[in-house]
Amino acid sequence: MHALHAVSTKVQLLVSEWCEPCRGAESVWREAARRKDFVFEVLDVGQPEGRAIVARHAIKTVPASVVDDVLKAVGVPTLAQALESVAAAPDRVERRAEFVGLTFGASSRWAIAASAVYLALAGLGLVLGDGIASTPPWRAVSLHLFGIGFLAFAIFGFAEHMLPRFVGAPIRGGGWAGTQQLLAHAGIFGMVAGFTLDAPGMALLGGVFVTAAFAAFAFRLWPVLTWPVPDGTHMGTRR
Repeated sequence: MHALHAVSTKVQLLVSEWCEPCRGAESVWREAARRKDFVFEVLDVGQPEGRAIVARHAIKTVPASVVDDVLKAVGVPTLAQALESVAAAPDRVERRAEFVGLTFGASSRWAIAASAVYLALAGLGLVLGDGIASTPPWRAVSLHLFGIGFLAFAIFGFAEHMLPRFVGAPIRGGGWAGTQQLLAHAGIFGMVAGFTLDAPGMALLGGVFVTAAFAAFAFRLWPVLTWPVPDGTHMGTRR
């Protein structure tokens, strides 16, 4: 049994991309989830899972909050109302893998911001090094700032937000997200410094940190790849 399934209380928030109040409802429920230990899913009514719940409960508008398959509220609940709906859930004592909602999480925003900074630095390296065919160390520095800095962090930011939403699966966040990004930053710094100072050992150590960051990202994505889908298979085996 999946670890999340052991939690008895389940909250499903029905939303739509065009619904501005849905973001407010999601914010309220995420605050409730920081206090109480329950499964929290944000389901778009345009997806099959969301449409099924809308049909089952004859929901006419969103946001709508369904707790343990019972329609509890339509509209944006107050925090007190949300906590009252999950009063039976235990207090939260640990961070579990979490479902992704409409808005970008903090780690996604930081990753995308970092990717923009690395892109600017890569461009600066090309300018200082007189283009892509420049002599060392500028060419290697620019390529790594672009390939690992810009591309990797852009993938980190968008993938951790979009993939869980496409699958309707949770992703590990919290400290894992921060550790992953810190390892990647340290690795990029080590590689750039190693190439600039002609220190192969430092560049190699940077590569080790970057590899560890990718491994942490794979670990975070594991619940997404193994989450059961309606046909009884898993994301990793579905055709």
